[in-house]
Amino acid sequence: MMEQLDYRTQIAKPDYTAIRPYGDTMNDGKVQLSFSLPVPDGPEAVEAARLLALKMGIVNPSVVHHEDIGENFTFIVLYGNCVHSVDYAHIQVPKVETEVMNFYEINEFIRTKIGRKITILGACTGTDAHTVGIDAIMNMKGYNGEYGLERYPEIQAYNLGSQVENEELVRKAIELKADALLVSQVVTQKDVHLHNLSALVDLLEAEGLRDKLILVAGGPRITHELALELGYDAGFGPGTLAPDVASFVVQEMVARHLQ
Repeated sequence: MMEQLDYRTQIAKPDYTAIRPYGDTMNDGKVQLSFSLPVPDGPEAVEAARLLALKMGIVNPSVVHHEDIGENFTFIVLYGNCVHSVDYAHIQVPKVETEVMNFYEINEFIRTKIGRKITILGACTGTDAHTVGIDAIMNMKGYNGEYGLERYPEIQAYNLGSQVENEELVRKAIELKADALLVSQVVTQKDVHLHNLSALVDLLEAEGLRDKLILVAGGPRITHELALELGYDAGFGPGTLAPDVASFVVQEMVARHLQ
């Protein structure tokens, strides 16, 4: 019987100092781009898209789909080859360095290391009305197989919902003696999320509360690095689950002696 080949061994190992997109073969730089142009659909729109791709550093651009999306706008999809590379081997990204525990471990950690129930408030602040992210973390039913914080017996979780003004969040934090605030920001047009997040930090500092609680930001455009720059203790992006946040909060409370 002919020996079966393991084709994975035939794939060349990438050079991590010069990483390019992978399509069909290593380092071919194949990419797919999609965008809209404020021009009518037609040959001119296709050529405009091709020229833009060339200016982006995409060689051999080919428009494979274009359609009128109304009001003299055209949606474009094109393929091409990216000629640029990045040094992946030396990339350093600030991220939350916390041991993620499961539901049972977090509750046990609170009982043994903190010795009391903790209070966590979550809200979408300012004009933000998108609660999917904060609901996934806070609501009892949770998300993707993980319970939300309302299900944790050692956590008193309060989901304040959407469009909560910073002043109201601070007032509730004082009223409920919060240990941690979770702020979700999804609406980010004109960087309104940056102003809103910064304003909350200013309010907490004015009330003398900033050093007395854990402050966490989350959302599709939130990174840990950005959160730190804005004065938060941590930032979590898409895909975050309740144990990720809870693990950070309880361990940070102990590290900062906030029991």
